[in-house]
Amino acid sequence: MARLRRVRRTALMAGMAILVGCSGAQNAQPNGSGTGAGPGPVSSSAVARTAVAVTGPWRAWTKSLSAREASGTCGATAHQVVCSTAPDGLVGRSRATGAVTWSVPATGTGGKNGGLVVEAADERAVTIGGRVLRAANLRTGRAAWTHRLPSRGSYLSIAATPGTVYALGTGDSVPSEGFTDLALDAFRASDGAPLWQKSVDADPTGGIAVIGNRVYTTDGKKVTARDARTGDTVATSPSALECPRLIFGGRYLVCAGSPLSAGDTFPPLRRLDPATLQPLATAEDTGMKSERGVISSDGVLVLHEDSAEDPGGGAWNAYDLERHRRLWSYDTTSDEAGLAGGRFVTFTPANASTRDRVITIDLRAGPDGTGAAAPRIAAWCPQTKSGEYPLLIMPGGDSGHVVVEPRKHRALRSIPLP
Repeated sequence: MARLRRVRRTALMAGMAILVGCSGAQNAQPNGSGTGAGPGPVSSSAVARTAVAVTGPWRAWTKSLSAREASGTCGATAHQVVCSTAPDGLVGRSRATGAVTWSVPATGTGGKNGGLVVEAADERAVTIGGRVLRAANLRTGRAAWTHRLPSRGSYLSIAATPGTVYALGTGDSVPSEGFTDLALDAFRASDGAPLWQKSVDADPTGGIAVIGNRVYTTDGKKVTARDARTGDTVATSPSALECPRLIFGGRYLVCAGSPLSAGDTFPPLRRLDPATLQPLATAEDTGMKSERGVISSDGVLVLHEDSAEDPGGGAWNAYDLERHRRLWSYDTTSDEAGLAGGRFVTFTPANASTRDRVITIDLRAGPDGTGAAAPRIAAWCPQTKSGEYPLLIMPGGDSGHVVVEPRKHRALRSIPLP
């Protein structure tokens, strides 16, 4: 099987523009104890905190995370950062300083947080923690609505689109092997009103995808499409197709292998018709194990792939979904990535001369791009060190910033996009 050509890092450096974004007064120790206005971390016994108005654009800042925030998940809109706290609390932070602007305390003291979605159009942040699904108002910082499953139930994954929140969960019995007999619920984002519930055969690690007026799940092999307004099944994928995981973006839906696979061979990358779920022509992949992927609105899939037999740093491989061809490859040591301003955002390799920095790459020109399409990297920050296992949080819109969340010394650092 054809393999992608690996880009030599010496060639990459020749056309790369380096921008300063982490130096000066904003520098902080790895624990995030930098300068900046506003209150400090939220304590584990935090009480509800009403919203504080924030004015001005996104700025560079560094803030420590509380122990409860560090146990949850952080996301962002073009206007603020939001973090979930264990098990089902939420905290809003200022785009200008990183200071806490509002908080909704958790309803319990035990259990883990299961994930977070931020839906800017409806001004909602929604999190799951055990049997609880909970939403907060992004503007007022108040609890908006809550749903609870039966005592032995548990929410496993969530997704959101403008107007609707989707949650996949178990009922009052332990799910059988393969996560069959689960329920997919749809709720109105504004007030949590139940819209529909459907029993589904689904693997929660396969993802919930939403494109237009359809919502998609996979049981590891078969993909099912449902009408987003009613939950009724409108299409299923062919029996010959094997789809462990769904990747979607814009109007594109792709089946890829699972990063949890224990084998050394994987189903081929396959684009699906969102209307019929029939396979469409797709570029040949590398044959390696897929780890994570993002898709641009114009149909460029960038997929992180690694060797199953000899795992290493892996590589980000770009595929043109419309022209069915591979575009470029970028060796790396991180599967963290996002999209911003029509460019691909990730970290430079830990063993490169410009290691442990945020880099943006033109989606079509790749790491060999020149001129305006040349790669751009930010200055080094303590929070972007590979030993911190940093996450990337993309605010979206025209914020011009990316937020880095180191997982060793938990903090948030907002830096200008290079």
